[in-house]
Amino acid sequence: MAEPSEMEVTKLEGLDAIFRAHYERIARVIGRVIHDQARAEEPAVEVFLKWWRNPQAHGEHAAGWLYRTSVRDALDELRRQTRRRRFEHIFSFVRESPPTPEHLYAVNAEQHRVRTVLGALNRRHAELLLLWSQGLNHQEIAGSLAVKSNYVGSLVGRAQEAFRKEYLKRYGNQS
Repeated sequence: MAEPSEMEVTKLEGLDAIFRAHYERIARVIGRVIHDQARAEEPAVEVFLKWWRNPQAHGEHAAGWLYRTSVRDALDELRRQTRRRRFEHIFSFVRESPPTPEHLYAVNAEQHRVRTVLGALNRRHAELLLLWSQGLNHQEIAGSLAVKSNYVGSLVGRAQEAFRKEYLKRYGNQS
């Protein structure tokens, strides 16, 4: 293995000196932003590695560059944590235990009851409820059914009431 050059040794000594002088404060700044002092150590080391790789950051303004970069990196870490928590929350529903046969049977039975009730409703009510359940807005439903968009809300309300009455007539208060 080749010996490091004089310039590389000087550069490493500069990294060591600036690291010793500023590490604790940089780690503390990052820890305050991300609210986790233990987790702040890794991003703090990364800040110094970025400084070492960036010759323009060396010199009299190195401390300012380090603090500015540490705050930016801390904010990036905070955003990553927020995204991670949001996705973990979303996927926690997916990772739940697989459905039991009883659960699958109940879901299928409920879907059958809903289809039966929709089939018993007049065509207009069934169409309104299906379009509404697909997330269409009032203008889209109005265009699909050739009605005025300001009537859609009351039409959907009537269709929901007709569905509720038919469901109760056929199945009672079952869920």
